[in-house]
Amino acid sequence: MENQTLNEDILLLEGLTISPQSNIPAFTILLLIYVFALVSNISLVTLIFTSRSLHQPMYLLFCNMSINDIFGATIVTPHVLRDIFIPYSERYIRYVHCAVQALCVHFYAATTHTVLIIMAFDRYMAICNPLRYASVMTKGMVVKLSVLAWTVSLLIASTLVGLSIRLSRCRRVIPNPFCDNASLFNLSCENVTVNNIVGIGYTVLLLGFSVCSISITYLNIAVVCVRSKNKALNSKALQTCSTHLAVYVFLLVSAAVIIALHRFPRTADYRKVVSVLCEATLPAFQRHYLRTAN
Repeated sequence: MENQTLNEDILLLEGLTISPQSNIPAFTILLLIYVFALVSNISLVTLIFTSRSLHQPMYLLFCNMSINDIFGATIVTPHVLRDIFIPYSERYIRYVHCAVQALCVHFYAATTHTVLIIMAFDRYMAICNPLRYASVMTKGMVVKLSVLAWTVSLLIASTLVGLSIRLSRCRRVIPNPFCDNASLFNLSCENVTVNNIVGIGYTVLLLGFSVCSISITYLNIAVVCVRSKNKALNSKALQTCSTHLAVYVFLLVSAAVIIALHRFPRTADYRKVVSVLCEATLPAFQRHYLRTAN
């Protein structure tokens, strides 16, 4: 009975499909990307907290992104690194650990979007309403917006995963290098229509709201820059907004590629690689953003 309970509680992760000859190069490349993500983001957070000149709303919001990136990379990459040298048939993970990882993955993804929305609003106030910026974007307001972003993201992720863990399980294989919500509810043989609807609704609402809000924000910024014909203002807008948009576009494109590859089973190996790399390459854009914003 104990063995049966244990077997039901243990899942099998497919992980990355890598030949034995490529294990070491793949491990080395992924490890270097992970170390770069940690070092660059920890350095940025330390720089912002230790430099009084950087205690401004834009940089405090940027701290949210760096901390979130550290969190996102850490919940996925070490597990993938471990599995590279483990045979496919032995890549086990307990169901409770899989559920926690899925919660963290969706929490990280949702937080990325909510914080980017707030950062876009911050740039809008700084460029379009500079006289009101100091009175609106106070440190207290930044703290409130940050708490709101993380709280909303946690509620969204908890709802998704909560609907999945209530289901019974008849399968044991996770066809991904890490656990996510779709992997959890696809373990069940029950009707998962509600899970699919909620998952699609979450994706449409989150992406739709972020795309609309950021698009409207930067269209207003563009209008102000065109009307002002002020080279100094235009230069400031370009410096502080261009890389923020690059980060957002990269996020949308990577998400679209992963979703598209989900539709084609033959591209499963490519999807796994893309999903893992996307967790670690975003910090490169973040570092460039801080440099150009100075």
